[in-house]
Amino acid sequence: MAAPPAAPQLPVPGPRSTPRPPPRWLGATLPAAFLLGLELAVRWGWVPAHLLPPPSEIARTLLELAGQGLAAHVLVSTARVITGFVAGAGLAIALGVWVGLSRRTEALLDPTFQALRAIPSLAWVPLLLLWLGIDEGAKLALIAIGAFFPVYMGVASGLRDVDRKLVEVAEMAGLGPLAMARRVLLPAALPAVWTGLRNGLSLAWMFMVAAELIAATRGLGYLLTDGRETGRADIVLAAIVLLALMGKLTDSGMQVLENRWLSWRDTMATRR
Repeated sequence: MAAPPAAPQLPVPGPRSTPRPPPRWLGATLPAAFLLGLELAVRWGWVPAHLLPPPSEIARTLLELAGQGLAAHVLVSTARVITGFVAGAGLAIALGVWVGLSRRTEALLDPTFQALRAIPSLAWVPLLLLWLGIDEGAKLALIAIGAFFPVYMGVASGLRDVDRKLVEVAEMAGLGPLAMARRVLLPAALPAVWTGLRNGLSLAWMFMVAAELIAATRGLGYLLTDGRETGRADIVLAAIVLLALMGKLTDSGMQVLENRWLSWRDTMATRR
């Protein structure tokens, strides 16, 4: 009697190779290549220097402005952004939670918020000037409006998109409304909430520029206006560079906090 055929030997999977993270300097290659190309284009006469100064001229302008109180302009703009962002994001979180947890409240408030979200930033300026004048109140209110809608969208959509199975398991475990919100709903919605916060902070910087065009005497928006009125393209570009750097710096800080507080996520981004 013939022996039964041997079972095929299945390959034993070896240790999974983890992809190496890209080097940190990789993100600087594109800006460095752009700045080098712009410098060469201006020096070779391809681009008029009075319209688009080379990066070396912008660096000299930044050094000159540093000795003329540039730090004060940066601090004033940063303080306005932080104040407006905290006010707008705080209100957005409260209303977003209310809308995300109540279908009736969503039907009442969400259509109005979606309509207001489509209004451009500069359209608010005349109304805020009529209501609050040209003092700090109008500027902070405009920044808060810019930060409100992305955060509201992140909170409301994050709570609405929580997996229904998680809620059903929590109900079977006997969790009350507060315990369910604290232990199930908010942790599950945190990634969307944090995305809304980062987008709101970015829009707060954008709305800050529009706010400081309203009769401001200090700030990066004021530098933009001053450079335009004096025909100094180097000052305008220096202010733009500072806005980009400050926006990137604050967003990187938010990203560090996100990676620390949401380290429990098992996603492609956390796969190492």
